Amino acid sequence: MTVLDSKVALVSGGADGIGRAVVERYLAEGARVAVFDINADKLESLARDFPEGLITVQGDVTRYEDNERAVAETVAAFGKLDIFVGNAALFDYFVPLRKIAPESLAENFDRLFHVNVMGYLNGVRAAQEALKASGGSVILTVSNSGFYPGGGGILYVTSKHAVVGMIKQLAYEMAPDVRVNGVSPGATDTEMKSVEGISGRAQPLNHIPGFHENAANAVPLKRMASPADHAALYVVLGSSEQSPMTTGCVIHSDGGWVAR
Repeated sequence: MTVLDSKVALVSGGADGIGRAVVERYLAEGARVAVFDINADKLESLARDFPEGLITVQGDVTRYEDNERAVAETVAAFGKLDIFVGNAALFDYFVPLRKIAPESLAENFDRLFHVNVMGYLNGVRAAQEALKASGGSVILTVSNSGFYPGGGGILYVTSKHAVVGMIKQLAYEMAPDVRVNGVSPGATDTEMKSVEGISGRAQPLNHIPGFHENAANAVPLKRMASPADHAALYVVLGSSEQSPMTTGCVIHSDGGWVAR
């Protein structure tokens, strides 16, 4: 048997990057998977690549109604929901507070926090009853920016610290029926995009000159992570057999920042 045989998962932000790596690993481990993402083209590509055991739902994580629809379509297709993975996020291109114009601060805050924080709350709230019925699990993608400064700008780092607190509080609130945990990746070779308009220099993370070399040299393991490098941790946390007593925890997958 594979680890996630008979499990049903819903992955937000699952059409690309770390989310897609989790989707692919979940399918390989026997799960049936619903992928919820705003990018219709990438969802179509994913559906072509995996015609069995997978459905796609196009929508916006900042809209509760879209999250509710994603849960409903997952349960309609597969009969239940065992795992919710919250993964959708925006970056802020390392912009410090002093470089955000006062008149645009609230707008940039709202855009980023509505995806990085409210998006997770919407997903968990929409999935809560289905997860309680199955004795399921929530897994939220954090970042080493949820623990250390410098991995982003003021908005991104603050949002990821908020996600760490969210995991702890939800684990407390949702026990004993649902376990809530997180995975904290470090710098990863993905096209993570920044909030539109926050910086005239903003570009996808892995397009930044020197990004791969600098990220590798910053950690003891001396290499840049691929999205697939993190995926096994989502499997372990999603399996009630492999981690039955783990809740309120975040597993680090960041090349050794804590040792540094």
